[in-house]
Amino acid sequence: MAHVGTILSALDERTIAQEVAIPHDEARMQYPLRSNTVRDFDEFTNLIGDYYNYHFTKCVSSGGSLSKVEASGRAKEILEGEYRRRGGNITTAFNDAHEGTNGGMRAILDLLSERLKAESVQRYVRDVFDREVAPNSWEDKVEIIRQFISQCGMQLSSSVRANQPERYAHDFEALIRSYVQALQQTSAMFRRL
Repeated sequence: MAHVGTILSALDERTIAQEVAIPHDEARMQYPLRSNTVRDFDEFTNLIGDYYNYHFTKCVSSGGSLSKVEASGRAKEILEGEYRRRGGNITTAFNDAHEGTNGGMRAILDLLSERLKAESVQRYVRDVFDREVAPNSWEDKVEIIRQFISQCGMQLSSSVRANQPERYAHDFEALIRSYVQALQQTSAMFRRL
């Protein structure tokens, strides 16, 4: 059985920063943004698609790019979701980019970058659990999840039931999402200066 210390070591903020977050931050910093505003929706769509493809190619697919339609579609989905949480939508995102309000295009690209980074962190955390927790031993899975919740319980969402590790032993997704959300809220690797 894996020891919870191995999992916690792999999920240490510094380790995740080195393995996942820093390459995403560097990709964002290296993308040349010529203007903080766009003229029209076509330019907006092309720019967010180009950025998404650039970032995806550099940090996720290691060279494999997406079609323009796929890249801009994924970028729009992210922006629609992020702006909807704020009471807006893709039109609101375009207006910010067109008028330069709320950070303009820089902030739009930051949103895309942060979402791609968060998705990569979530995949990394999932991989740690998959590597360290034997899928065929129910007792070991329950025990390691119990230990993980015991060690990280204060960071996890209040919806995580600390006294029910077996609830997460079959499917780690809720636990992983809670852990990544806690990282986003408290971790320096998700903070923009």
